[in-house]
Amino acid sequence: MSTKPALTTDQITNAMNAMLAKANETADAPVAMAIVDAGGELLAYLTMDNLRIFSRRHALRKAYTSALMGRDSGEHAAGLHAQGRNIADLGDPRFTHGQGGLVIMKDGVILGGIGVGGYPSGQADEDLSRVGLDAMNL
Repeated sequence: MSTKPALTTDQITNAMNAMLAKANETADAPVAMAIVDAGGELLAYLTMDNLRIFSRRHALRKAYTSALMGRDSGEHAAGLHAQGRNIADLGDPRFTHGQGGLVIMKDGVILGGIGVGGYPSGQADEDLSRVGLDAMNL
């Protein structure tokens, strides 16, 4: 029987712990962090105190977009824009154009998505997502 590659509990835990440790270095700038599987289903989620509702939801949407589209969320939005399209053209209200979501991939297989929301810059969100991705040791 063949098994499909998937994220392990250890990889998910390592990613969340690494992101939380890094985010706590600037506790006055709270964020939300999310990891989803290849189908966009939630595997892990954490939000820091005093974070706006939008940022909480945006972390989930960034992870979801990256997993389902197989591209980092900001890169995907830029590709649509270059075609004269926008995220609404795709018809899924859970997709986002926001930078900060990364696709989780190993050996060309999409395992899921990781997303951060809350920093004023999408690049800062993406940088924290990268900390989590790196901690997975894929």
